[in-house]
Amino acid sequence: MHVFFRGLLSLFKGMKITWYYLVHPSTVVTQQYPENRATLKLADRVRAQLAFNYDENGFHKCTSCHICEEACPNASIHVIDRPKPAIAKNELDHFIWRLDSCTFCNLCVLVCPFQVLKMNPTFESSVFDQRLLVYNLTTYAGATGPVLMKQPDAEARNKLIEPRSVYDGPTALEGYHLAGIPPGLYEPTSTTGVPK
Repeated sequence: MHVFFRGLLSLFKGMKITWYYLVHPSTVVTQQYPENRATLKLADRVRAQLAFNYDENGFHKCTSCHICEEACPNASIHVIDRPKPAIAKNELDHFIWRLDSCTFCNLCVLVCPFQVLKMNPTFESSVFDQRLLVYNLTTYAGATGPVLMKQPDAEARNKLIEPRSVYDGPTALEGYHLAGIPPGLYEPTSTTGVPK
């Protein structure tokens, strides 16, 4: 009998917060997702998707040093150098990130000496085909922003880079189109060479 009353008391203690919210509905902290998708605000510390930092001209600072690739504990990052660099010693061609195997440990962000990487709170990443969880994060193949900006002529600067798209290059899709996926995801971000 003693066990019964102890269990009943435990139940009442557990229901205390539920009853409190029942009589004080304005204090409810539960998010009503997906109904509140338009107003949903996530904390800045949320780690949901790896992304590149770009400057005001749309250029990154990745020197293709491979430090993030070496720091990744489960090989979710693959940095590919540009085969024929145009103006720098090392130039980034593709930055492949595998969301399907990433543990969101944030080591890649922490070890990057140029603060190229960041974690975005973009958490809606459900897909029907696992191959769509392998991304190319860079929008162009070429040198870093500071090196490119040494070229004063914008037209000549655009000739030094090649546009890239999310599923471009040696990713899991490898150029194959999937039904139901907009063609814009496969094409480079710009036909003029200027990244978006």
